[in-house]
Amino acid sequence: MTSRILKTIHESAKDFHKAGVMDKQTMREFDALCLPVLKEYTPKQIQKIRERCGASQAIFAAYFNTAKSTVQKWEHGAKSPNGTSLKLLNLVDTKGLAILS
Repeated sequence: MTSRILKTIHESAKDFHKAGVMDKQTMREFDALCLPVLKEYTPKQIQKIRERCGASQAIFAAYFNTAKSTVQKWEHGAKSPNGTSLKLLNLVDTKGLAILS
């Protein structure tokens, strides 16, 4: 429900901006508030996502444009995905590995 309310408010803010009632800076602040929250993953969850996709660590790493050792570190908890990698992992979790093809 919260996301529906936020989406409605964001749509209204875009309309205000188009009408010239809201300035660009305020619209940018609304845009930033409406960015989706990225889910953080445990090492086991990352491994399960990869296995669900039917990919080896090397293939999974290739999709993420990273090294196999990075995926190994994610799955062993020595390192956590962040930034672009975390965003891509969220997409792969919800939409599958084909989203990166």
